[in-house]
Amino acid sequence: MLSKFQLMRSLPISILISALSTLSILAASPAGQPEATSTVPAAAAEAGKDVVHQLNNAFAKVFEIVAPSVVIIEISKKSDGAEGSAFDDLFFQGPPDENNPHGNLRRPQPVQSEGSGFIVRPDGYIFTNFHVVEGADKISVKLKDGREFQAKTVGTDEKTDIAVIKIDAKDLPVVQLGDSDAVRVGQFAFAIGAPFKLDYTFTYGVISGKGRNKLIPTNGYAISDYIQTDASINPGNSGGPLCDIDGNVIGMNTLINGLNRGLGFAIPSNMAKEIGGELIAGHKIMRPWLGIRIETLGDDPSIRDLFKGLDKGVVVRTIEADAPAYKSDLRPFDVITQVDGAQVASDSQLQHEILKKKIGQSIELTVWRKGQTIKIPVKTGELPNEISRASNEPVQPGSKPEDVGKFGLQVQDLTKEVAERLHLDIKQGVIVTDVAEDSLAAQQGIEREDVITEVDGKSVPNVQSFREALKKADPKRGVLLYLDRKGSKTFAVLKSGG
Repeated sequence: MLSKFQLMRSLPISILISALSTLSILAASPAGQPEATSTVPAAAAEAGKDVVHQLNNAFAKVFEIVAPSVVIIEISKKSDGAEGSAFDDLFFQGPPDENNPHGNLRRPQPVQSEGSGFIVRPDGYIFTNFHVVEGADKISVKLKDGREFQAKTVGTDEKTDIAVIKIDAKDLPVVQLGDSDAVRVGQFAFAIGAPFKLDYTFTYGVISGKGRNKLIPTNGYAISDYIQTDASINPGNSGGPLCDIDGNVIGMNTLINGLNRGLGFAIPSNMAKEIGGELIAGHKIMRPWLGIRIETLGDDPSIRDLFKGLDKGVVVRTIEADAPAYKSDLRPFDVITQVDGAQVASDSQLQHEILKKKIGQSIELTVWRKGQTIKIPVKTGELPNEISRASNEPVQPGSKPEDVGKFGLQVQDLTKEVAERLHLDIKQGVIVTDVAEDSLAAQQGIEREDVITEVDGKSVPNVQSFREALKKADPKRGVLLYLDRKGSKTFAVLKSGG
């Protein structure tokens, strides 16, 4: 049996256009003037209005189906009196007035905020965003029928911004989770939540994009491919459902790009279901990783000329200290083109291929290096919660630093004493003691205490060999430096305009 929406789609679009045209003609007739005679047959106009009514009813039905399973989440947490983030200032603090020129920032007080969520099990399990409940001392949940409960956090996953909370209740209405992989750009989308503390606000739009990533900083590891929608999403919608025309939840609203810009983003329902299910089961979320920072070939035009003969792939920018890739033959500036035979043309594709693997699984990377294709085996490890980096301390020169001309570098020989004092495992190379502001070296991210080990693939154990290598290099094409940075391996390309 066809749904109302399917019946509506089966009618000729000309009928709908004719009906809307008739309504426009009638509305445009000036008062007191004879009404314009429509050339649209009355039957066609009536059929068109029926289509509009069906669409109207279909929209309202989505809200009626989903809203009872949507909850409003209020959290409170202690304030330490420290300066809050810009997000807190904009959304969680009261507006300034003549009696309170700084809003609610006059004295430390509990911070309160509001978000949304949706019930996924009748015994009280609720999906929401991690950032909605992060650091909460108290979580209150309000249902559509007016009941209120105190909730506890079951589990969270910061990297995907997914959390599960639970209330002590039974026989609750639950949402139907749809298949986010089947979502099509252009289809209707509906959001339900509590923007600006306006409970159970319903907005609609379309799916305006899929596979959006790199929207928030995650230390280089993009886990979610967000669904983009122009349905109005504002602060307070976070954690609420994004639905399709049948009332199935296809995403969890999580991000906005400014207010009223028509750019909202949702975590795909398939990911929310997978991660949420693991959290409900009490499992720790563990992910495989190689320990490399990457970029799509071509993202950095300044180094594109150094990869002649290669069209697609993923450039290895950095290999983290003690990471799985560090123990392999993989090197910075390598270009990964395949993972276990599967082609990878972008950093997101490579990330997804690795996430398919198990922790401790051996994989084979196909790598382009200096015009040659080689195979490199790597065993995956577990993605850590934090990737720590030591802070830079001033280098106390053991010898007079030497300035390296137009590149804006000062370097000196890496002595045994300097290596021991800075806890560097590397024993040979030249250490950067200073980087001139706005220089080529600074623009390429070279930092003080970086150890330069190679120039264009040739070892440079001291300053003299480093200078000789620079003389032979072509700065117009680009000088490739291999760097050791507190144990991590990376590279920089110094390119001069002339």
